[in-house]
Amino acid sequence: MIAKGPFDLSYVLRKGLVILAGAKRRAGIHHRVMSVPSDGSRDALRAPRMTERVVSGVAASLFAMSSAHAQPLDKVTVAGWSQPISEITNLLAEPDKGFFKAKGIDLGYVPGTGGGSAIQNMLTGQADIAFTDPAALYLALDKGEKLVAIYNIYPQNVFNVVAPKAKGIRTAADLKGKRIGVYSLSSGTRQNLQVLLHQVGLTEKDVTIEVTGLLNFAPLIQGQVDATAATDTGLLVAKMKGLPEVDVIEVKDHLNLPSDIFVVTQATYEAKKPLLKRFLAAYRDSAAWMIAKPEEAAKIAVTRAINGRDEALNLEIIKLRNISTVSPTTDAKGLGHFDPELMQKGADTFHKLGLIGKPLDMGAVVKSDLIP
Repeated sequence: MIAKGPFDLSYVLRKGLVILAGAKRRAGIHHRVMSVPSDGSRDALRAPRMTERVVSGVAASLFAMSSAHAQPLDKVTVAGWSQPISEITNLLAEPDKGFFKAKGIDLGYVPGTGGGSAIQNMLTGQADIAFTDPAALYLALDKGEKLVAIYNIYPQNVFNVVAPKAKGIRTAADLKGKRIGVYSLSSGTRQNLQVLLHQVGLTEKDVTIEVTGLLNFAPLIQGQVDATAATDTGLLVAKMKGLPEVDVIEVKDHLNLPSDIFVVTQATYEAKKPLLKRFLAAYRDSAAWMIAKPEEAAKIAVTRAINGRDEALNLEIIKLRNISTVSPTTDAKGLGHFDPELMQKGADTFHKLGLIGKPLDMGAVVKSDLIP
């Protein structure tokens, strides 16, 4: 049972003592010497003594419960790839819903500028867990970082490259010689763009990369870039704000890697398994809530997300993100589970395309033992 409002330890103890005293009175237990019955039997004494033991046990349980409530929460900080935006409302809703507090966790969030920055913020000690993407994970592993992937946040690849119809960019090959916007140089937008380019024999040397920031459709509309690497939610927002007709190249048609995953250091994985299990259980509950009650989440996002003023838009973004949260694998095993073969295929593809310098054994990196 989760206590609501401030927990008053003294009140619980006083209440327990009142219950104990009342039970003693009802059982005939008093501070006096009880006489043995005339027939010499002690049966008449057993019931009150047993009642006293039971009542004492209840009092002990009350005290243990009060002590548990008095325990401080364990701080867990997530390094995000983004600012606190509406698509992560299940995390931002913690002050309202308390999913993590219910598991004994004080949740923190450090914003970032892409999956690479999330991992970097974790490695520098600013956070315990990175909310990142497989591409950033592969690149960090290639540099020798000891990391473990513990939860599949969004199994569906939501990255894309978008261009106005007038530009005639309909395939990855059409990107040659073009200016392409990305969120940041350490973001999943850039890394997934690299996948597209390599699929058709191109590299970043064949295009011009422009860092345009998280809201990168403005430079596209203004003609500062020919195309922009984005996500499904970014495209939705741009269309609702008047983006002209566009062609969309879906990265999932080339490599359907998960969009985002939770990653920790090997040291954290080995030292804090019970805490990480509680964190993942809380996150799963928050994700399940957002899937079941997107309207409530959209309303909360109005005050919790930096881009959440429009409740109707919040709802559409949340619906898209809910779609990316599930897959045939999660349908079979539950939220958060990986498709290990797909994670390995992604690593092999990155190696084959020259994005990383050495082969990776993802079987030693992807772990499912902490998933609820």
